[in-house]
Amino acid sequence: MENALLELEGVSRYFGGLAAVSNLSLTVSRGQLKAIIGPNGSGKTTLFNVISMIYPPQKGSVKFKDRPLNGLRPHAVASLGVVRTFQNIRLFAEGVTAIENVIAGQLGRSGTGTLDVIFRKGKARAEYRRCEETAMKWLDYVGLASKANLGIHALNFGEQRALELARALAADPELILLDEPAAGLNETEARGFSRKLLQINRELNKTICLVEHNIKLVMGVADQIMVMNYGEKLAEGNPDEIRKNEAVIKCYLGEAVY
Repeated sequence: MENALLELEGVSRYFGGLAAVSNLSLTVSRGQLKAIIGPNGSGKTTLFNVISMIYPPQKGSVKFKDRPLNGLRPHAVASLGVVRTFQNIRLFAEGVTAIENVIAGQLGRSGTGTLDVIFRKGKARAEYRRCEETAMKWLDYVGLASKANLGIHALNFGEQRALELARALAADPELILLDEPAAGLNETEARGFSRKLLQINRELNKTICLVEHNIKLVMGVADQIMVMNYGEKLAEGNPDEIRKNEAVIKCYLGEAVY
């Protein structure tokens, strides 16, 4: 498909005979901000795990820039330009600072050996300095420059979410998969996060696909929304179409107007 960055065709993933994702097709176009919503247990996170090859599909294909991802390891998918965050914050905590977390996010795409960079051996000293400069740029971008040398436990929950975003951006991705990035944020933090998502999408021209339960946030930022239910695609369309979709209202949104 023209302008497609990510394409899934007939993807299925089973666990013990149960289809967590069933015959699902999805396209994410370059520059798009696409949201995936649906009830708990509808297969949204499993879908992200399939895209990133944590759980390879048992049926169907996943392509990124027309290149098949099936059979690749997760780190190889990341090295191609697909990065993700998780529902539960996954930061290096014990004895690791904020800036070191962001530096770690760059190593998968570094041409220098990871251990060489970490221990700053030989030519890798220059690579470490480059990673450090890049990390500071993204920490500043998400408002954490003043906390670069603090440990993770010194950051509040919203700041830890922002740090995850900085780490993802530092990897210079073409596609960012965000799994419930607003989970645990208060209303003020969620509004700020919405603005940052739009800024990343429009000003940095990053393609974003997010799974999110905060429907107000989704309706405010997404170009297009796919709704999942029982591992299948229930509906797909722009926010206004999804708001009015009777099947979506019945199974997920209820009668509230967003």
